Amino acid sequence: MQPAPEMLHTLSNCFLQTLAPNPEPRKLAENYLKQAAEQDGYGLAVLRLLTEQNVDDQVRQAAAVNFKNHVKYRWAPANSDLSAINEAEKDQIKALVVNMMLSAPPKIQSQLSEALAIISKHDFPKKWGSLLPELVTSLKNAGSDYSVTNGVLQTVNSIFKQFRYLYKSAELYVDLKYCLDEFAAPLLEIFVRTSQLIGSNAQSPNVLKPLFECQRLCCRIFYSLNYQELPEFFEDNMKQWMSLFHDYLVYENPLLKESRDDKESVLDQVKAAVCENINLYMEKNEEEFKDYLPGFAADIWGLLMKVSLSSSHDRLAMTAIKFLTTVSKSVHHNLFNQPDALKQICESIVIPNVELRDDDEELFEMNQLEYIRRDMEGSDIDTRRRVACELVKGLSTYFSQEVNSMFSAYVRGMMDRYSTNPLQNWKSKDCALFLVTALAPKQIPGSATGSSLVDIDQFFATAILPELQCEDVNSQPILKADAIKFVTTFRVQLPKQVSLTLIPHLARFLLSESNVVHSYSALCIERMLIIRDGKQLRFGAQDLAPFMSVLLNNLFAALKLPESQENVYVMKCIMRVLSNGDIAQYATNCLDQLVNILSVLYKNPSNPTFSHYLFEAIAALVRRSCEKSPELVGIFEVKLFPVFQDILALDVIEFAPYVFQIMAQLIDTRNPPLPPTYIGLFPHLLTPVLWQRSANVPALVRLLQSYLQRASGEIIQAKQLEPVLGVFEKLINSKNTDHHGFFIINTVVEYLDYQVLSNYVTGIWNLLFMRLQTHRTGKFIKSLIVFMSLFCVKYGHDILVESIQNIQQGLFLTIIQTFWVPHLLSITGDIEVKLCAVASTKLLCESPVLQTDAAIPVWGKLLNSLITLLIRPEEERVEDEGDVPDLDEMVGYTAVYAQLYNAGKKEEDPVKEVQDAKQLLVISLAKLSSCAPGKFPAIIQQSVEPANQAGLAQFCNTYNCSIV
Repeated sequence: MQPAPEMLHTLSNCFLQTLAPNPEPRKLAENYLKQAAEQDGYGLAVLRLLTEQNVDDQVRQAAAVNFKNHVKYRWAPANSDLSAINEAEKDQIKALVVNMMLSAPPKIQSQLSEALAIISKHDFPKKWGSLLPELVTSLKNAGSDYSVTNGVLQTVNSIFKQFRYLYKSAELYVDLKYCLDEFAAPLLEIFVRTSQLIGSNAQSPNVLKPLFECQRLCCRIFYSLNYQELPEFFEDNMKQWMSLFHDYLVYENPLLKESRDDKESVLDQVKAAVCENINLYMEKNEEEFKDYLPGFAADIWGLLMKVSLSSSHDRLAMTAIKFLTTVSKSVHHNLFNQPDALKQICESIVIPNVELRDDDEELFEMNQLEYIRRDMEGSDIDTRRRVACELVKGLSTYFSQEVNSMFSAYVRGMMDRYSTNPLQNWKSKDCALFLVTALAPKQIPGSATGSSLVDIDQFFATAILPELQCEDVNSQPILKADAIKFVTTFRVQLPKQVSLTLIPHLARFLLSESNVVHSYSALCIERMLIIRDGKQLRFGAQDLAPFMSVLLNNLFAALKLPESQENVYVMKCIMRVLSNGDIAQYATNCLDQLVNILSVLYKNPSNPTFSHYLFEAIAALVRRSCEKSPELVGIFEVKLFPVFQDILALDVIEFAPYVFQIMAQLIDTRNPPLPPTYIGLFPHLLTPVLWQRSANVPALVRLLQSYLQRASGEIIQAKQLEPVLGVFEKLINSKNTDHHGFFIINTVVEYLDYQVLSNYVTGIWNLLFMRLQTHRTGKFIKSLIVFMSLFCVKYGHDILVESIQNIQQGLFLTIIQTFWVPHLLSITGDIEVKLCAVASTKLLCESPVLQTDAAIPVWGKLLNSLITLLIRPEEERVEDEGDVPDLDEMVGYTAVYAQLYNAGKKEEDPVKEVQDAKQLLVISLAKLSSCAPGKFPAIIQQSVEPANQAGLAQFCNTYNCSIV
């Protein structure tokens, strides 16, 4: 199927417009491409456009990126809203993409290589058996053309990366064996041949660079193929591989050095890849590798002696240090048990790599966010400092006494050097503080329990407190940041009264000109405010009261400092202070400032994490202020609604879910009747387009629940119940949203009388049971049991049984036996467990349908399951108490951002009249058995497990009841 020239011309113009600086033509072009992507043949047309030599390179590159994304989202779409590429077009794309990728310019080649890897993730090898043989043939035919060779290897590397991340399985090993059979021998062949070419072209840098790039790719493929376990081919040829690896670790050629100091050379890239390979063998194939270990340990040691502190050598230094770390924790740790070996490692490798470099200072001043991400514990970014400290921890595995003694002395020496000339030797103190915090044992990320290097209390008093008490918040900012980081790290260990004395100092540092310092200060305060002693927050509202004014003033002032207008750490701290403190007198002023920030932010949302904590802060204000002082609700609505209306009117899709949740929160704080503003908005919330966006669904459901709770009469009067049930039907039919559908129908049952719902009940049951029959999941069954339990306690067991039996006689008993009894134990959560226990008790002891002779076996099984549920330890059935999620490392606006912790719906107990479900069970059983003495003890003896019989007997003793 050849795309028409007119279509290629139109696509070319569209891709050109997507590069336009003017947003209007750019938006039109993007919308056209989105619509065109729905049509068959679109992917093929874009692929063909890439071969048009008369098309501008920028346009072709934009088209290549578009093709990659088209394949990513439509080859096997996870989102049901996107149409999939048809099979015939897929076959055509697969037939063309390899040769097109190999013949494309580098920038387009890299995009096509990624696209090919995405396709292979879904189709290779089962649906694309020709791919690997085609790549091997291209590799053999490439000859001395290393642009083709490297293109093939880059693609193979992308395809084989999956073997690093997949769990072991029979299917994985079948695919891995196929790849090994096809590619292991060609890989060694090209690696050996290229090594020979490197030897004969040592004076030609332009020839050498693609050759070394080839070797780098070969090393990465080696890593992927060896990741799961040692393949037979590689074991048989280990000597040849390891010999060449050794050659590259010791290879030097000044001609391969980069002209820029901060750019990694291709030679260093190869050496780093070799380090990763030998580290992999050290970790996974220690026995087979042991004969090569002494030689490589010497190679790595020598390499680290020569590696400079330049950032261009960072990756090489880190991979080499990681290898030594792996060795230090292995059975071969005695390699380091030689005279002065530990001292040489610590002084020649560790200390130089933990000392502050000029690059680090520049990062601190010029790229604060990157500095914070690298410096803070818990970050997934490797740095020289971090891997050097990991080496110290590795050495401590077998030489803890010697290592601790050495580093205690190093820290003392650094602090002594600092004290002789604080202005000149401040880097010595920085290094000492870093070592103390980095090497402290951690219980949770970022929180230490003590130190083996120093006495924490004494070190705090002599080295940390003076920094925090310094009046000049802008002097020696790196040391100030180090001191605040120390407090953050040891916050749990510091006594409460000491921590309270630090809050005014930390508040002062919120005004520091250094972005890192005021960010660390905000982070430290925020982390302190979530410390719990048992289940109790260490710092309550009363503790914070003396500091609330200065904290809030300085936090909002920090957001006005240069490059901190969207500082995530500061906004998160504002949210935490508003959540924990007594904010009555500050509420309206804080709201004004937050609304002002939001009024600017919604016009160009760019920082999803900051936006999330901004809305969390608003939600915290509503929760802490309006719920205690209902008279503030109207004031909050006047201030919030104009900006909310703008967000919804302008369709700011990133913020709409937040608006819905805070509106729900405001409704929850009001008593009926709701103002006309809310009632008038309700029909618009049922508009289908709003529900098509997955991120809107949880928030809209939350808002619907609030309306049903506070305005059920108005909804019925306006004949809006049917549209609400229509939303329920849409949600319940998808396994991704069925739990949200249950939230709606549960709220309908909880707050509407049966006579209002009676005409719809049969349809509801038909919908639920059809879904149960066709696409049941554990989550759905659990939600169904909770719904049936709520229906039972709200409307009565008779109506529950009758309404289900009206669909089909005997259906109720089938549902109880097949689903309720086996899945009752899946119920978690205090309220849910209690609700299901009360409903089960009512069915057991009050429903005639379960007391017939035919139903007695089911009765016994239900009682057995119920007792098991009630005797289960509380910690197994109570869900963890939630908290605001940590979003610091997340990027992009996604559905997960929609959930506001502070705007969460308060769960109400639908059976609050029942104090104790266990007591209700034994009282109800005693009453039932008194009507038929001897009958039910016999059934219990036959049907209930011995452990549960003992549990039931204990219940009876506790509540002084007997079952006769």
